[in-house]
Formats: sequence, structure tokens, C-alpha cells
Amino acid sequence: MEPKPEQSPHHAYPDHWEADVVLRDGGTARIRPITTDDAERLVSFYEQVSDESKYYRFFAPYPRLSDRDVHRFTHHDYVDRVGLAVTIGGEFIGTVRYDRIDDRGRPASAPADEAEVAFLVQDAHQGRGVASALLEHIAAVARERGIRRFAAEVLPANNKMIKVFRDAGYTQRRSFEDGSVHLTLDLEPTEESLAVQRGREQRAEARSVQRLLAPGSVAVIGAGRTPGGVGRTVLRNLLAAGYTGRAYAVNRAFDEGLATLDGVPAHRSLGEIDEQVDLAVIAVPAHQVPEAVADCGEHGVQGLVVVSAGYAERGADGRELQRELVRQARSYGMRIIGPNAFGIINTAENVRLNASLAPESPARGRIGLFTQSGAIGIALLSGLHRRGAGLSSFISAGNRADVSGNDFLQYSFEDPDTDVALLYLESLGNPRKFTRLARRTAAVKPVVVVKGARHSGTNPPGHAVPVSRIPDATVSALMRQAGVIRVDTVTEMVDAGILLAGQPLPSGPRVAILGNSESLGLLTYDACLAEGLRPRPPIDLTTAASPQDFRDALAEALADATCDAVIVTAIPWVGEDGEAETGDGQVLAAALHTAVAGGSAKPVAVVHVEIGGLAEALAAASSTAAPRQRPTTARTAPPEAPTDRTASTDRTASTDREGATDRQAPTDRTTDTDRTTASAPAAPHPPAAPAAPEATPPAPEDRPRPGRIPAYPAAERAVRALAEAVKYAQWRRQAAVPGKVPELLDETIDEAGAAALIEAHLAAAPDPRGRQLGHDEARELLGRYGIDVRPTLPAPDPDAAVAAAARLGYPVALKTTAPHLRHRADLGGVRLDLTDEDALRRAYGDLTDLLGKPAELLPVVQAMAPRGVDTVVRASIDAAAGAVLSFGLAGAPSELLGDTAHRLVPVTDRDAAELIRSIRAAPVLFGWRGAAPVDTAALEELLLRLSRLVDDHPEVVSVALEPVVVAPQGLTALGATVRLAPPPARNDLGPRRLPSY
Repeated sequence: MEPKPEQSPHHAYPDHWEADVVLRDGGTARIRPITTDDAERLVSFYEQVSDESKYYRFFAPYPRLSDRDVHRFTHHDYVDRVGLAVTIGGEFIGTVRYDRIDDRGRPASAPADEAEVAFLVQDAHQGRGVASALLEHIAAVARERGIRRFAAEVLPANNKMIKVFRDAGYTQRRSFEDGSVHLTLDLEPTEESLAVQRGREQRAEARSVQRLLAPGSVAVIGAGRTPGGVGRTVLRNLLAAGYTGRAYAVNRAFDEGLATLDGVPAHRSLGEIDEQVDLAVIAVPAHQVPEAVADCGEHGVQGLVVVSAGYAERGADGRELQRELVRQARSYGMRIIGPNAFGIINTAENVRLNASLAPESPARGRIGLFTQSGAIGIALLSGLHRRGAGLSSFISAGNRADVSGNDFLQYSFEDPDTDVALLYLESLGNPRKFTRLARRTAAVKPVVVVKGARHSGTNPPGHAVPVSRIPDATVSALMRQAGVIRVDTVTEMVDAGILLAGQPLPSGPRVAILGNSESLGLLTYDACLAEGLRPRPPIDLTTAASPQDFRDALAEALADATCDAVIVTAIPWVGEDGEAETGDGQVLAAALHTAVAGGSAKPVAVVHVEIGGLAEALAAASSTAAPRQRPTTARTAPPEAPTDRTASTDRTASTDREGATDRQAPTDRTTDTDRTTASAPAAPHPPAAPAAPEATPPAPEDRPRPGRIPAYPAAERAVRALAEAVKYAQWRRQAAVPGKVPELLDETIDEAGAAALIEAHLAAAPDPRGRQLGHDEARELLGRYGIDVRPTLPAPDPDAAVAAAARLGYPVALKTTAPHLRHRADLGGVRLDLTDEDALRRAYGDLTDLLGKPAELLPVVQAMAPRGVDTVVRASIDAAAGAVLSFGLAGAPSELLGDTAHRLVPVTDRDAAELIRSIRAAPVLFGWRGAAPVDTAALEELLLRLSRLVDDHPEVVSVALEPVVVAPQGLTALGATVRLAPPPARNDLGPRRLPSY
């Protein structure tokens, strides 16, 4: 057990330094400050370190620690002297400490900003990335305590430690002095150090998932002797899938004479098994789980799948049980899928793992699937199976207490067997990290997401994660910015997934339509227009068309350089007797496969009406179709058509004396609902944002060849899937050459001046909730970033209004600033184009007569701005998602219709250009109905400046510029609201750590 920390007389125990981390091999460990209660642990740890490692640490033989050493290494003030330890099972496996020093290397206190640092890692755990993780965390601690540099003395032969420092990515200096290497590291994070940190995080977390999905041995804990029960069901599914590793049944209630169960060795505990077990599936009642976890941890199990229920989904008491479960498992270095999990599947030929409640293991394929819901997992597995699509891997995480969608993205990014990642998510524990990982993964393979619980404002039962206050529309926009294909239903997820997994990406939006039904072709044409595609007039092959006619027409369309994708529509042939012939699906499928195999690489989808066997035949990959190519990894051959493999299991759950959980195994339910309506055609598109230079397409013989041809029962579904592929392909092309922030902004930005103003404002009103700046204060702060806000002057009476107008110059506007009337011109609170004193006095009288006394209205006078389009620009910080920049047209478009676009900060020049073009009302900015186009370049520059402000100064928690009048030449910000507050904690910039909820 971890010690109860004793407070230092100098500084309170810093419990926020505690962290669970994933090491290089995928195991977990805990990093925490060393306390005075750790003396015995330290001595035991040191005794297990080799003499060579001790020599490298102390530069001399040092067989044991003296009492003085132990006292010095366990007593810290957590400011000038700090020690951290890495623990597994409560025991030390590595330590690091720093001591603040002055410029002569002597012990010092602040303001000295240098510290000497030293590491020691147990030999049995060297090579697991322990020292690298410790360096990240001790560097973060040092920065928090005002230390800017580390100094280290390393023996030249200690190559491992030198490599740890060299590879960290920090700016460093090296010299050779008195027989040792002297290293100095500047601790300010750099782009390289952040890239190194995230690269290590990706490899470690991917490895942790890979260990769960490809175990060499599996033990099912809680498998009952009698048929039925969740544990016995999992065991039988595991065996039915043909698992290639070793399987064991474990139940403490087994009779001593029971040797096997379902043909595998049966044991009463893991300790009876002669070899290490890699993965344990726990299927016992919740109150027995801690004992099972302890048994796993003490016998070296690497990971757990906990299908047992009774945790956070049952309220506060269950939530605390869930937290304790995670703490216990991580203390042994294990990761958890679950609790309340449906299970995991890996279809790789050398694994064939089905450690789940799914009675049928899906066919092998190129789709990876993650879901936070067992019921949705069943629906997706069933839907993909019916469509002939196979899976590479499947994780149903249940309450998602540990392994999450972020971990799945880390794994999918480098998994050579996965071409498309599908995720059903009900909560985002770390949205910033999710968007970062999704962007990186989407750059090499599609990521399709369905987000459940979009409008509830709370997390589903069992998901103990922070609740984000960002509206769902904003979440969707941010996912799009990261390249995620966001769809609304699991049916749309399957539709998009099978197209992306089996077909090449389209080069553009031009679509050829051909088929033997004029009506079905027209429906497809209309659907393409509704989804923003550019369809060519449908080619009607007539109802007399033969499969060979389809083959020839498809081959011609694929060879046509003026189209980027083809949709084939087909209805049953009508025989001579007038009866529909539905048995020619295999013949038509063969003809289409032949055309695709010989044509250029373009996506092809089929819309069919009741043609028997067509979908199944199309789902079978053509023997001449090569696998899809990826730039970084080799691919195996396309998966074969799915087979109907059924595990004969009794899935009725029961509670018996053998410890089987009382949770009932789910039944096979699907939610395959069709959406038959399409949105109205969009308004004419504004000019596109600057795009990345087009990559030169590979030569035809080198381009990926399509394999399985997806078939859809409705035109709208096929077109919607193709439209998602078109948008994703466009994002991929643009992401290949990222945008940038123009350097010219640096010349007009006073970052230090803005920081001084912010510090002064917060110091003047030290309120943890922050404060809202006055109009003039906001103008001054924004001005430091080159954002000019037109001044206003108070007008408490008519004479003051006239005096203000004289100062500003006519024509002027008279406006109320009372909160209930602010920006409400429709209520009569704004009078414009007042050209002289008489007009101003009349307007003042009308305003007060209509709306109330001046003291209630708080009127102001402002010089008129050039005519243009009223827009609104906002930036806000969400504690979970980070800073978000928003743009829309002022008034009804944004407030009533929700026509607002969003981007994560910091934005690039391309982000800013896309932001103003992505609202539905964007044509108004570009000369709609003969109006003069406005100065969008000035608007883009304003967005970039505001993005820089909130990115440079996280204390600026919200900014609203409303309205911003954009004229044909230039723009004018007429109003500004700025709120300052202590910055929210960032969980994405510090050292690597697993979330703790």
C-alpha cells in the first residue's frame, strides 16, 4: 500500500504531483513524491540495484545507503529539495531527485533557478522508459518551483542516462570536466521536447492496448461449471473463435478434482497456473472483484477486461468502487477495459481473440471499432456483419474507467491491420487530447465518430468524467477541424465505414450516376445536390440492360477524367413473363468487379432495390483487387468474405455459488434505421479558402485499387457516405500542407504590454471568478494586439450627448448599453446616422420616452462606422476543450438559427479563411444578390489577432466583439466585452499522465 504522506515542515505535501503513467512496454506505474515514510522502501529498492548502476549513480562503489543517506533522500521541503519515485505494487522501481544550487554549485534557495538532478532505476526495469517519464515529471515540478535549468554529472560509460537527456528534446549544453560529462538542460518546453513527449505517449499507450488485444494467454475468472453465466459464455466464445493462445478457466469454487472445463485447464486461482497469464477476463460479482484483481496483480497479469457490473452506473457508491478498482489495477501495472464491459475482439490470424459476450466473432477485415456501449456494440457488429464488412479489432469499454477512445486512437494510428477507425462515444474525458490524436490519426486513415448523449448536458451513467459545457454544434465543428467524420447514427457510421474501408478516396465532388432505373437515378442525382456534390446527369441504361452493359458503362465512367466517383443504381430485371428476376445478383456483382479491376482508382458505390445476393457478392473482395496502400506501413491481403460462424453458447446469466456474475448477457439487437430525408440545397458557395497545393496523384498502376464494393438499400445513404468521403479527402489534401500564422502580426502585437495590463487588472480585483473589463479597459487590452474598437462616450443627458458628438464628429449613433437592451436594435435601443445636434436631441428624447430614464438605459454616443455586414466574433475557454474561436453574422443568423462556425485556438491563416466561409450565410460576405463583397482579408486578420491574444494569455477567458461591421474596405469593431480570470488548469501541456476521475 502507498504510504500516508507526512507533511514537510517547509511545504505541504504536493498531491497534485501524483500521477499514473504508461511505460514504454505498455505497463503502468505510479509517480509520486517521496515522503518520510518511505525509508524501508528506499532501502529495499537500493538493495535490488546492481553494483554497476550504483557506481554510475555515485561515481564510486556504494554497496548500501547509510542512515544519513536514507534520511537525506526521504526528507524534502518540496521546493528546493524534491524527490520522486516510480512505484509498482507499492514498491520503488526508480527514483529521481533535484537539489537547488547557486552558480557555484552550492545548495541554495530561490531566486536561484538551477538544480542538480540525479536518477536511479532498478536494473530489472531499465529499458521500460522509467527515467524518461521521471524526467518529464521532475522537470514540470522544477518549473513550478521556479527552476529553469537542470545540471547533471554523468560518467561517460553511462550511455543509457546520457541518451535519456539527449533524447528529451530540451535545449542542452554538454562539456567534459574532471572525467565526467557535464550536462545542462534548459527546462522551457520546446517544440522538439513536446513532440518527443507526445511520441512516447503514443507508443506507450498504443502498446498498452496492443497487449490487451494480442495476449499470449487468457484466464477467464468466474467461469462457472454449469452452462450459462457471463464467465462461461466468454470462455466458450473465446474457444469458438479459435483463439491461438493458451486459455484457462479460473473459479475459486471449483472442486479440487476438476481438471478441465470446456477442454481447457481449470484452476481455483491464478497461483495454480504454472506460467504467466497475460490477460484476465473478470466475470465475478463486484464485491469479489478486488480479490480477483489482487490475485492477477500478484501473478504478473498484464491487463484486465472487467465485464462485471455494479459500478459507477449504479450511483455514488458504485463510482467510488470504480475509482478504487482503477487505483488497485494501476498499482500493479495493469490497464483495465471496463468495468461493465462487453469485451474485446481481435481477428488477426495469429490471435483470433473473442474475449467478449458476442456469440459470433466477426470476419477478419480492415475496420477497427471502439464503443462505450455494449448495446451499440452489438448493433454495430451485427450491422457490419450483414453488410459483409470485417473487423480488425473491437473494444467495448463499458464504463470506460481506464482504457478510452483516446487509447484506441493511439493504437489505431499505427496498427497496420486497421484502415478505418470507428468510434461510438458517449463522453469525452479529455477533449483537447482527443482532437489532437484524431487530427494525427485522420491524417493517415479515416476516423468516423458517433457521439451519443449530445444534448443531455450530463454524462451517461457510469462515465465519471468532467462535463463539458460546449454545445454539441461546437463539438461537431471542432471534430471536423480535426478531420473527424462526424455522423449522427450508427447506421451512418456503418455506411461510411464500409465505403472508406473498401474504396479509394475521391479526388473531388464530381459524381457519375448510371443504372437501369431512371427514377432511382434521379433520386440519386437529387441526393447528390442536397449533399453538396456535383453530379453529372444520370445515364439510363434502361431496364433491358444486362450485366455486361453495366460493366461497360462503369468502365467508361471510371475512365472519364471529368468524374471523381461513380454511383451505380440497379433494380431487378423484368423477365418475359413480367415477373421480376432477383437471382442475378452474383452475375451483376461479377460484372461490376471486372469493371472496377480494370479501371482507374475511383470510389464506386451501388444503390440497389431487392436484388437477391447482390450485396453479399459485392462485399466479397475481387480476386484482382490489391489492398489499400498506406504511406507508412505494409498491408496484408484484403479480408475474405465473412463466414457464418456461430458460437453455440448459452448466454443466460445466473448467480451461483461458483461466483458467476448475475449480469445477463445482452441479446443481439440492432438499430439499423434509415434516414430518408435530405437537407435543402445549399446557397451558392463563397470562394473557397486557400487550399494546400494539390499533391501529384500517383501513376494509375501505383494507385490503390478498390476491393469490396459497398451496396446500399437507399440512394440517400450511399450519397451521404460518399459526401463524407469527399469532405474527408479534401481535408486530407489540405492537412498535407498545414496553415501558418503570418509573421506580420508580430510587428503590431505587444505581448508583454498585454501581460502587464492583465496582471494589473487581476491584481486590482483578486477574485477567483475573475472580472469583466470596462469598455475603455477592454479597448486598451485589445489594442495591444492591433484590434481597434471604436470608442464610445457616455451620454447621461442630452447636453452630454451633444458634447460627446462634438468630440467624435458627426454623424453619430446613440445606443443604450443596459444589459437587457444591449445589441437589441429591434427594440429601438439604437438610433443611427444622426447628422446634427437637432437630430441627436430628438433621438435622445424619443429613446427615453420609449424605453425609460437615462439612468436605466445607460446611453452612449459613438461615431458612425462605414456601412457593411454586421458580424460577431467570439473567443472563449472551456476547461475541458480549451480555447475556441467562433464567428457568425450578428443577429438572427447566429442567435436564432445557430449559424456559427468554430475553430480551436490557435488558428492558422487557413483556419481563419475556412471559418468565415463555413457558415451557411457566408454568401452575404461575398456579394450575394449583387451587393459589394466585403473585406474578408481584414476579417481573417482580426480572427488571427484574437486567436493570438487568447492563446498567448490564458487569463483572457472570454472575448466578444459585437458587432464587427465589415465594409468593402476595412472593418470596424463597435463593441467589445472581455473577461479575465485565473487560467483554468491545462491537462494537455504537462508531463504524460493517465486521467484520474
